[in-house]
Amino acid sequence: MSGEEVAPAAEAPVAALGEPMDLMTALQLVLRKSLAHGGLARGLHEGAKVIEKHAAQLCILAESCDQPDYVKLVKALCADHNVNLLTVENSKTLGEWAGLCKIDSEGKARKVVSCACVVVKDFGEETPALNVVQEHLKSN
Repeated sequence: MSGEEVAPAAEAPVAALGEPMDLMTALQLVLRKSLAHGGLARGLHEGAKVIEKHAAQLCILAESCDQPDYVKLVKALCADHNVNLLTVENSKTLGEWAGLCKIDSEGKARKVVSCACVVVKDFGEETPALNVVQEHLKSN
């Protein structure tokens, strides 16, 4: 063993060798990397400010958001400012991916706060996961 132990919280889902990474796994890794580089705006208020400043790279919206005005506003802002928009199923999942939770000693997320909108202003560094997300955006 090399003596370098990886903390359980740092473990990320990894696709098996030779298998293409699915979009949601790639998105989770991109959000984690962006969070580490301070490149995430979480929530409507922060997200709208970043989009208005033309600093947004990508916007992620939770489909489980039950406020139609909120969804309409985020979609309109993205359309007006040519920001790519992706949707995820659950706001709790998006909150966990955006770092709005506590990580316990086993590396499991606890006290997850829901988040309906996350805007990426800085991807951090180039990763295979980022390439998967960008390829998906180009194909749509």
